[in-house]
Amino acid sequence: MAQTKRKRQTKHRGNAAGVVEARGRTGRKPEAGEKQKPDSRQAKLDKLNNPPTWRSATIRSAIATVIFVALVLVAFKQPAAAAAGLAAFVFLFYIPLGYYTDLMMYRRRMKKQGLPDATKTAKPAPRKKG
Repeated sequence: MAQTKRKRQTKHRGNAAGVVEARGRTGRKPEAGEKQKPDSRQAKLDKLNNPPTWRSATIRSAIATVIFVALVLVAFKQPAAAAAGLAAFVFLFYIPLGYYTDLMMYRRRMKKQGLPDATKTAKPAPRKKG
């Protein structure tokens, strides 16, 4: 008589509550460099605590312009010449808009955290005559 094929049983059979717990690391021990993962939350905070730059505003404006042009061409079925003219306007309009929006958010965040604002330049102390 032929045997029936049985599915292999896994080693994770669960506990009394029915919860299957995964086993820990079974291979080699991690080295010191592998143990420390960069904290993504801290990396995000570090990035947010940097003042905005014109370069980042320009990149964001370029991405928004590409999306805008695609929308104008596909959804509104406008000619390419009209889309190019609008693209130039949108690109140049979004750069300062994005920069000053980022600057406002950055200053608000710095004020809330009680940290000094790196975008404001310190005024030099007045010279004494004499």
